[in-house]
Formats: sequence, structure tokens, C-alpha cells
Amino acid sequence: MNLNPDNIDNIEVRPLKLSDFEALLRLQQRCFQRMEPTSMAEFESQLYQFQEGQIGVFMNKELVGSSSALVLDLDEYSINHTWSEIADEGYIRNHDEEGDTLYGIEVMVDPDYRGMKIGRRLYEARKDLCQKLNLKRTLVGGRLPNYHKHASDMRVSEYVNAVMDKKLEDPVLTFQLKNGFTVKRIIKNYLPDDEESCYYATLMEWVNLEYEHTAPKSKVSSSPARICCVQYKMRKIKSFDDFAQQIEYFVDVASEYKADFVLFPELLTTQLLSFVGEKRPGAAARELSKFTDQYLEFFNEMAIRYNVNIIGGSHFTLENDQVYNVSYLFHRDGKIDSQYKIHVTPSERQWWGVQPGSEPKVFDTDRGRVAINICYDVEFPELARHAVDNGAQILFVPYCTDERHGFTRVRITAQARAIENQIYVAIAGTVGNIPSVPNMDIQYAQSAIFTPSDFPFSRDGIVAISEENTEMGVIADVDLEVLRRTRHSGTVTPLKDRRKDLYSIKFNKISDEKIILKMKEKGLTDPENLS
Repeated sequence: MNLNPDNIDNIEVRPLKLSDFEALLRLQQRCFQRMEPTSMAEFESQLYQFQEGQIGVFMNKELVGSSSALVLDLDEYSINHTWSEIADEGYIRNHDEEGDTLYGIEVMVDPDYRGMKIGRRLYEARKDLCQKLNLKRTLVGGRLPNYHKHASDMRVSEYVNAVMDKKLEDPVLTFQLKNGFTVKRIIKNYLPDDEESCYYATLMEWVNLEYEHTAPKSKVSSSPARICCVQYKMRKIKSFDDFAQQIEYFVDVASEYKADFVLFPELLTTQLLSFVGEKRPGAAARELSKFTDQYLEFFNEMAIRYNVNIIGGSHFTLENDQVYNVSYLFHRDGKIDSQYKIHVTPSERQWWGVQPGSEPKVFDTDRGRVAINICYDVEFPELARHAVDNGAQILFVPYCTDERHGFTRVRITAQARAIENQIYVAIAGTVGNIPSVPNMDIQYAQSAIFTPSDFPFSRDGIVAISEENTEMGVIADVDLEVLRRTRHSGTVTPLKDRRKDLYSIKFNKISDEKIILKMKEKGLTDPENLS
């Protein structure tokens, strides 16, 4: 740390930003050397869920203190809740905008700057936020780091009373009392690694006296999203216009039913090869990539015109002379996102020369956070778990399988992802045949929308399912609020009950380069919207 506490020119208290991550890690190392550092996934999730609650104090532009908090309804939690339960193990995906309590889960102050009122600034910032959001109170679970020195002589309640009576001093409890907090109760096993506190904590409360009781918050009982899965029939066509006409029909239907999302199958654009003369599969894939600009322009227009978010199946895209299988998400506000297929099947590699992508993504939409697993990708559970850890609520799986064995693999693993991750999963496949296109001569599909398997959801965890091998669309509503509540207090809670002390998933950071599109030259799409 290069700062001199005696030479401070500027002090700033502000919400943390993604660019503050490395500074936050350095601060954690200085404050808690034995603490497992916050991961980038946790920090990104905290900022996504509630950036206002992630506060930093900066002196001469250096981070010297930070605090983290979320809003919740404490009635949804047990009396003897744990830090992991409240903090969602650091991800705060349980942040509830309709809650009435600001709950602080972490405060850190650089040891070199203690005594400079950094902690007080952080607590005051929390109080200001509590009043700004018209919340009833601020709560914190306070450690008792000096209790281990007295545990053999007094019960924890006696120790807390002694600190309150100023007969003893505890660095955390004494500080909280000085900042206007009162003790509500003692919690057992709050932090499993807190040996100094003998695993106890005090639940501390600061009451917002400016809370407007005449304007209580109304609880959100439902947050629906409507999904349309298109089971698309492959047939011979004569032009891109023929293709566009069929696609627009289904988009129009989805829009008429006020769908928020419409999902098309994997390799949707291989239908265009039925009027392209190239017969060699590898060369045909490269020929197909020539339609990329036209494909993007058309689907982008459809999403905007029909006011629906479109997962445009997938399309062979040429980048740096390599062919990738890419699924595009066309937002109804005109933004375009992309997800490369990460696991390539032997058939794709052999027939089409497809290369794998390396960056699993999660996308923000106007109906929650979503992710895309392209066909084979859903058979690898790590990808869906990574998506859920980064806030995904709906997983879209465009697929293309030639016969029942392949379809069964996709169907069963997709439903498994829904159950183990407590997430909605929508799958859409191709049917029909195009005899003139190699490796696309037969199709087998049954499209569906899956839910977790629990009482609030549909029987058998299937909210909607199509007939087998028949062109059609399936439309159903899923409820993101029901999903949130079930993740917290379902019959089983697999997300919360994971043994992270026993196992973990690590992803290496390998970013897919952005695809260079000619659409910029045409003035159709800002390339900053392409990721």
C-alpha cells in the first residue's frame, strides 16, 4: 500500500465497480489473510444483484475500506440463520427488492487506516442507503472476536452483557454499539470457521426512524416469463426469402401469444444449403457462413418488429478462417449477444470442421438472466452450474439430433440440469429432412420446457411438451419469483446444499474473440452490442 495516512487529499465513498475487483482482493488479503478470497463470479453477481449495497471508501483513489449488503425479508429465514444462508455463499442471488431489511454481510477496513473513521463511514453509508430505499432497518451478524479469551469463564450471553455494560471491550461488538446498533439476539454457528468467536455472532439492528409505515412494500407474488419453443421442420427451399418467410411465421405466432422468448433449434440455417450447390460438408459450412450478415440483419429486425427476444437457433460462423457453431440472442431492444458452442461432437468435427468456443456466458434480458447451451453442451453439467452461479434463471438449449438416441441424451440431461440447478430449461429441435444436405438427412425431436421437480411446479417437472417429430410450437409461462422462493425454501435445495468444502468447479478465463461483422459498414448494428 503506497498511501500515507498523514497525507490524504481526497476521500470518496461510492458503490464498487467491476474495475475495483483487484483492489478488493488486495484489501481482503490485508484484512483477512486466512480468508478465502472473493471470486470474480461472486463479485460480478453482487454487482448485478445490488450494486448500491457494495460500497467502497477510497483515499487518494485507493480502496481502504469496503462493505457488502443485500435487501431481504428476514421472515423467510430461520431464527438461527447462518452467514452462508443469508449471503447465498457470497453471490447474494437471494437479494429481494421487495424486502424490508438491509442486511450487511461484510465490512473490511485496511489495518493501516483503522482509527480514521473508515468503518464509521461505511456504516453511515449503509444507514443512508437504508433510508433512501425506505427500509425498516439494517441488520448485521456481528462477530465476537474476543470471546475466546473469556469462553472458559463465562457464557456467551454473559460476555455480550459485559461488553454492553462496558466492563469488557470487543473490537466488533463495541464498534457496532457505538454506531447506534442494538443487540437483538445471539446466533449459534453463524460462521463455521470463526474459532475466535467460538462460532457465535450477535444479530445487531439499527432501526430506520424515518421509515414510512403508511407506504409498506407490496410483496411480488409472481414474475412470469412466457417462452415459445419452435419445433422447426427442415424442408427444401429455393431462397433465403423462403427461409425468412417460415421463420417470420413462427415469430409472428410467438408475438401474438405475447411470448417474451422464442427459441429456434440448432443448425437452423443449414436449411439454406438446400439451394446451395456445394455438396462437401466442410466447404458447405463455409459457404453457409456467407449468409451471416443477412441472417443477423433479418433476425434482429424480427426481434424488434415483433417485440420478442429471439434465440435464433445456431448458425455456422466463420472467424479467422475457422468455423464455429454460434447461437445468437436477439434482444427486442436491438442488442445482439452470441454464445459459441463449447463442446463439439465428433460428427460436427468430422463433417463440418467445427471448432469449439471457450467462453460460457450469461445474458441480461428484460425477463431475467439467461444462458444458452447448444445441444451437446447441455450434456456437460459444469456449464449449467456455472451459468446458475452467475445468476441464470432460464437455460435455452437449441439442439439438432438425427435419431432417438441422440435426442434422449439431450432430453434427459436437460431435465437433469433443471432439477439439480433449480432452473427452467427450454429445448427446441429440428424435424423433417433435407436429403440433399449431407449430415442433415434425418431429424428427431420433441421440444419441451422443463422446471425443477417440486410442488410449486408442473407435474413431472414438465410445463409444456410437443408431439414427437411434428412441426409445431409449444408455449408456456414460467415464474421467476416462484423459482427464487423455491431455491430458498423448496422441499430440497440443491443449490444451497452443495458441499463446497468437498468439491468445486473451476473455469479458466478464455475469451472468445468478437466476430467481425460487415453489418457495421451497413449501419445496421453497433458492434459494441455484439459479444
